[in-house]
Amino acid sequence: MRFGAAVLRAYEGRFAVEEVVLDSGPADGEILVRIAGCGMCRTDLAVRRSAGRSPLPAVLGHEGAGVVVETGGPNTGLDEGDHVVLSFDSCGHCRNCLAAAPAYCDSFASLNLFGGREENAARFTDASGGALAPRWFGQSSFAEYAVVPARNAVRADPALPVELLGPLGCGFLTGAGAVLNSFRAGPGDTLAVFGAGAVGLAAVMAASASGAVTVAVDRHPERLALAERFGAIPLHAASADLPGRIRRLTEGGARYALDTTASAPLINDALRALRPAGRLGLVARLHTALPIEPGALDRGRTMSHICEGDAVPGLLIPRLTGLWQAGRFPFDELIRTYPLSDINQAERDCEAGRVVKPVLIPEERSG
Repeated sequence: MRFGAAVLRAYEGRFAVEEVVLDSGPADGEILVRIAGCGMCRTDLAVRRSAGRSPLPAVLGHEGAGVVVETGGPNTGLDEGDHVVLSFDSCGHCRNCLAAAPAYCDSFASLNLFGGREENAARFTDASGGALAPRWFGQSSFAEYAVVPARNAVRADPALPVELLGPLGCGFLTGAGAVLNSFRAGPGDTLAVFGAGAVGLAAVMAASASGAVTVAVDRHPERLALAERFGAIPLHAASADLPGRIRRLTEGGARYALDTTASAPLINDALRALRPAGRLGLVARLHTALPIEPGALDRGRTMSHICEGDAVPGLLIPRLTGLWQAGRFPFDELIRTYPLSDINQAERDCEAGRVVKPVLIPEERSG
């Protein structure tokens, strides 16, 4: 099977939409999906800074959504014509998967970060037969089609705009899941969100839907305006005595804080903004040692990393679409769509902060 996909061949190079080849249809337990739209996530762009650890050439993209066109075997639980949101891969049988914690799957790194499933590693090539890296997050959905494990896919209501649903599989899932799953925030709780990008704003929307009082911290006035529209109290990151201001706004300190920035000064500010026994969740990957200032972790405060919003995608994604249908999780307001052929412009806009969540739409090809 031949179809168009955005291929990255060099860490400092541009994406190019090329013809790629899948040498067979879906194997047992897999599905073939016609991609309607795929979000661009900073995890995709971080491949450029991976210092060679992520092999190229590759087709990236891990926030895909689309329509099932073929199933492999009788036990996928999906049918041709189903609308699906694609999320991360997991093995399904390790202790964490069996404990409903697939984001902490023992094989998460090998299945999602270019290790791939060994039995399928050689099925994906460019038009000349040159090898492409194994599927990214089990998807490689910067493409017209993707073959994915059925375990990655969550059926969606066909009445929903499927082309916009892909970010619910990762970025929006991560921010909302941190609030709804990790913190289990509810009415009367207080939350400080550091960084009002796609993940942070999803957290703000989820907190508003749950009845929590939220302070959003960012350095971009337009992002703060969005956070305020979604129910948060905006606070500029350069504010004097940032922890003190958050403690006053939350009447003694936030019960929860979420950092999406990986900024050491802001992480320390977040810790100091917590009330005693408060919890800080980190979702961004740290690239350097994290110095903790004296006293920042005193009085029972804790800090931990949160992966994929502690989510079981098959449970959280329908919850988020239900909130969206009720007008309580307006994630579509964060999205700007681009043709897949404009992927390089989408990346530039994302890096410059001109767009919160780019979604790439594969073009229909004649013939």
